[in-house]
Amino acid sequence: MNYRMMGKFISRILVVEVVFMLPALLISIYHQEAKTIFGFLTGMVITLATALLLFLLCRKARKGFYAREGLVCVGASWIVMSLLGCLPFYFSGEIPHFVDALFETVSGFTTTGASILPEVETLSMGNLYWRSFTHWLGGMGVLVFVLAIGRGREKSDGYTMHLLRAESPGPKVEKLVPKMKDTAKILYFIYVFLTIINVFFLLLGKMPLFDAVCTAFGTAGTGGFGIRNDSIAGYSPYLQNVCTVFMMLFGVNFSCYYLLAIRQVKSVFKDEELRFYLGTALASILLITWNVRGFYTTVEEAFRHAAFQVASIMTTTGFATTDFDLWPSFSKAILLGLMIVGACAGSTGGGFKCGRTLLLIKSLRRNVRQILHPRKVQVVRVNGQMVTEKVLDNTNAYLAAYAFIIVFSFIVISIDGFSPMTNFSAVMACFNNIGPGLESVGPTCNFGDYGLLSKSLLIVDMLAGRLEIFPILILFSRSTWSGR
Repeated sequence: MNYRMMGKFISRILVVEVVFMLPALLISIYHQEAKTIFGFLTGMVITLATALLLFLLCRKARKGFYAREGLVCVGASWIVMSLLGCLPFYFSGEIPHFVDALFETVSGFTTTGASILPEVETLSMGNLYWRSFTHWLGGMGVLVFVLAIGRGREKSDGYTMHLLRAESPGPKVEKLVPKMKDTAKILYFIYVFLTIINVFFLLLGKMPLFDAVCTAFGTAGTGGFGIRNDSIAGYSPYLQNVCTVFMMLFGVNFSCYYLLAIRQVKSVFKDEELRFYLGTALASILLITWNVRGFYTTVEEAFRHAAFQVASIMTTTGFATTDFDLWPSFSKAILLGLMIVGACAGSTGGGFKCGRTLLLIKSLRRNVRQILHPRKVQVVRVNGQMVTEKVLDNTNAYLAAYAFIIVFSFIVISIDGFSPMTNFSAVMACFNNIGPGLESVGPTCNFGDYGLLSKSLLIVDMLAGRLEIFPILILFSRSTWSGR
């Protein structure tokens, strides 16, 4: 295990984290928020000191970075980044308990949007900005950002591929262009461009600049931290519709945008995962609109809220325009199903992913056909290409781990005595990086009443969900550290 190489890379990530704290510090200085200024300065000094210590200890790192190091480095990086990223909340005194501050920060970086805060609007402007920005930074991934801005070296593509595969969501990560660093740059360019366009359309609807930037951060990262207690409900229908459209856009595989940029439009329209994603969303919107039409004065209003919540839940953003916990059981069941399915692979959304769901459906159909025609060779194809058995095996392994973690977490957090639906939706909301659940953790509630053990487990669930399980599970494996 190349510990020094990993330590050196983590030190670079921490320096990037300090740089990204600077705008929040400047906002706090502008608004004369003394406690928040102290919180950021203290957090930045500790983070820089940690980065310097790691760099000095690991400056003579030997080259050589393989799959195991990539998984461990990604998991460790996100944990260290979260532990230090929560310090401004903690030292400012606005979230006085460290585990609560860590929960809020992990929820931000993993783009979950689950909160322990009963009153969001009591936060200072600096902490509100940092809280929202963690979504944007975590949406595409801080390691991808470090790779994008790093110096290009032909020999470094080996470890960049391992890092990108470990951090990027989806059953399979491929290069868009020959060099992995160039792929990272393309992904971030698309990400930044869409974010800027999102801010522009929000400003057209007369949303204040600070609100527009923070809302765009949450939309782009599909995170869902609002800066108002009512999330997006207090804004105009136009602004809600803008959020709906951009949530859906950020739930699309970013490689589709690259294909559009190089004018391979037919390839995009033939993408089976994209068609499955859009078809599932449209069907869910129509069914929920029909089911909740009596809750609103007009069908248009019912459609707007249904479209917003479907986009919010399916892309695992977590914004809300209405208390969907009051909707009929049929609509809530659809939303619960969308929590599991999630967005497209290669997007900033969470969940099981449409790509994996599609693979499981096709694999199940293949197995049924094999039973009926045992002598006929049956293969699984996606977009006209044969899917290898290795990819199918990995998908099945992911499903097994996914189910085990959900059941285990559900049993453990049930110790706190909440209803089964509250506990199940809390696990689903955190593990799938969605944010709000149902009942006591619904869109008008928070996770603050859970105990220390439950919050700690939900923190692990959020990290495991964002990093596609294995970079976190591998940290608990004895063989990882024994070298076997």
